[in-house]
Order: sequence, then C-alpha cells, then structure tokens
Amino acid sequence: MRTVAELRREKGETIPIKQDSLYKDIERQTKVFKPLRVSKSLQKNLPFKTKPKVENKRKKQLYVNKRAVVSEPGERRLTTLMQQLLTAQKESDKKKWEKKNKEKEKYNAEQAKINAKRGEKAKERRKLFYQKNAKKDQAALD
Repeated sequence: MRTVAELRREKGETIPIKQDSLYKDIERQTKVFKPLRVSKSLQKNLPFKTKPKVENKRKKQLYVNKRAVVSEPGERRLTTLMQQLLTAQKESDKKKWEKKNKEKEKYNAEQAKINAKRGEKAKERRKLFYQKNAKKDQAALD
C-alpha cells in the first residue's frame, strides 16, 4: 500500500490548492474619530496653564511651525487634552486627600478624647479595687 504523497510523486502532480484556503490581505477602512472636546465644567477646574487657548490663524508662520515637528496636530491636541485631564484628576485627588486627612484628624482627636476618658475610668476602677482589697485585708488581719 502506497501513500497519497508517493502516488503524486510518481505521477509528477503537485498538491491541489483550494482557493478557500489561501490567505487574503485584509482591507480595513481607516477610522475617523470625532474631535476631542473638553467640557466647560472640566475646563473651569483646570489651571490656566492647561486651559485650551483660542488662537487666531497667523499670516506668517512661526519659527516652530517652519521646523520639522514630530507630533502631528491631532497628536498635539490629544497630548494637551490628556495633560488637562491628568491635571484635573490630580486636583480632584488632592482635594479628596485633603478632605480625607481632615476627617482623619477629626477622628483621631475624638479617639484621643475617648481614650482619655477610658483611662480615667480605668484608673478609678483600679483605685476602687485596691481600696476594697485593702479593706478586706484589714478585716482579715483584725
């Protein structure tokens, strides 16, 4: 009994190729994203440095614009947007942290008061305990 490969070699045939099995290049359309916008409420919380500035178009190009810049306008807008979002996030985190610290200090002050009262009560209990024991010892000795 001979294998299919041996029979093909004898006859000089090649392996049959199915058109369905061939790899094809995938054609994808480039996605067009809407321009990123920063809400006014978010802009209000941003520091001046990172707020979006509205500039009029210039007739003459600036020195920076004449030179080759690696980032494209879309990338530049995206980086400024990310910077704005990060600074807003940092500001809100800082406010939360400060609020949490104030609450923590308040809680610690309350706990200190409670512990002071507990200490006083424990001291009184010990004092009473030793007074009673002293009376018992006195009664036992007499």
